[in-house]
Amino acid sequence: MFFAYAVVAVLPALTLAASATFTLQRNEAVMGSMRKVEVPESWLPRLAALKAAGAVGLVAGLWVAPLGVAAAVGVTLYFIGAVVSHLRVKDYALAPAAVLALVAAAALVLRATA
Repeated sequence: MFFAYAVVAVLPALTLAASATFTLQRNEAVMGSMRKVEVPESWLPRLAALKAAGAVGLVAGLWVAPLGVAAAVGVTLYFIGAVVSHLRVKDYALAPAAVLALVAAAALVLRATA
């Protein structure tokens, strides 16, 4: 189970780290998605910080199980919120957020049972 957690945690951690970087840089692809779901620009630094914290927590969870569980819960909730945000504005291009929510939930289950 631990090896499965390591794989399932590191891949979204890399995605989260990249996404946090692109959010801080106000990458046009990220900004387009954020505009679609009506996220105020003032929220971008906080959202980037949450993504970065999730990435660090998932990786740190390799050594500190409770931290990995907490990070997986946070990342799962973050992406559930992203899915809800897409649905709220009737934007059905929500597959990336939904997949990341499911992967984070899998990381949670794997870390909790490892």
